[in-house]
Amino acid sequence: MSETAQKILFCTDFSQNALQSFSYALRAAKEIPDAQLVLFHTMPEPDAQFWKGYILDSDDAMTEMKQKIHEKIDAEYRPLLPPDCPMEVVLTTGDAPEEILHYANRENVRMIVLGRQGSGMISQWLMGNVTARVVRKANCPVLVVPLSFIEKQKQAK
Repeated sequence: MSETAQKILFCTDFSQNALQSFSYALRAAKEIPDAQLVLFHTMPEPDAQFWKGYILDSDDAMTEMKQKIHEKIDAEYRPLLPPDCPMEVVLTTGDAPEEILHYANRENVRMIVLGRQGSGMISQWLMGNVTARVVRKANCPVLVVPLSFIEKQKQAK
């Protein structure tokens, strides 16, 4: 991949919508010359009191969490990759929309791809609507793939 690679940032929360949106990120990576696919996941910042009260070594807990996320990526996403489409994985910790936007700006991302529905209404209530915040503040195109569109495409086949 050249230094001028056009990064396609695929954001996942491992929801059904994210998994099904992956095909759109793959298509963009294939169609854009010198494109590089980046799978991006943000883990919520652990509450210091939680770690202090229940886990003695938070570094080990984060390492274990990252390992489980990589295993999930290997099981769910890597099998869908064509052999000629390498994928970089970026894991961050913090507020998802802020982390996505920070990375996209820092790395001059060509396009962000993400699903519209997250992993559940409770998580959207707790964390806010990630997709809406990214769309509002992104400095690059954002492809939002609603689960309803994917379902409609399946029914048409």
